[in-house]
Amino acid sequence: MIKAVIFDFDGLILDTESAIFQSWQEVYKEYDCELALEEWAANVGTEDSFDPVAHLEGILGKPLDAAAIRNVRKPREAVLIDAETILPGVESYMTEAKRMDRKLAVASNSSRDWVTTHLERLGLMHHFDIVRCWNDPDVMQRKPQPGVYIAALKALDITADQAIALEDSPNGILSATRAGIFTVAVPNALTRLLGVGDADMVLESMADMPFEELIGHIDRSRA
Repeated sequence: MIKAVIFDFDGLILDTESAIFQSWQEVYKEYDCELALEEWAANVGTEDSFDPVAHLEGILGKPLDAAAIRNVRKPREAVLIDAETILPGVESYMTEAKRMDRKLAVASNSSRDWVTTHLERLGLMHHFDIVRCWNDPDVMQRKPQPGVYIAALKALDITADQAIALEDSPNGILSATRAGIFTVAVPNALTRLLGVGDADMVLESMADMPFEELIGHIDRSRA
């Protein structure tokens, strides 16, 4: 029986990923360069795999003031993220899961401050029984490694077969599947272009299938 639903955060609850990518694309345009999704893809659903400033320096053949670039880009990122709304179907899934007495968790590759600040701002924090982030003491590793999901399962006091994970990116999907969790891919506008890897199931949006129907589908697939 499925006892818990574990949500990714970035790109799954709130599309921060597209906003961050756009802010870096704008930086590149200032130098008459282009940041292709193929280059950026390594960073989606994880972090620190691709250094956009170093990459831009390589294109230009000269050093840049990385601190100055980030001091301009970071506020632009914040503006773009603040303009984003909760992705379709997310709140309905949370409400229905609680009605059906399922626990809710977040397993994020972002820092705890980032995740909890946004969840509080969006009015969603109260839905979750636990939150686990890559920099928590019982995790300390990033997706696609499975640590954040393993820590979430332990905190929920359940086994992998008693949970489902909702993820949007290839790195996140790999993290959840490595933890042995049934993984539902719900890609956003950006990650849809990257593919869903080895997800057990794919939804275009949480708005496309009610939560109770999703649970029924998963139960039947396991019968």
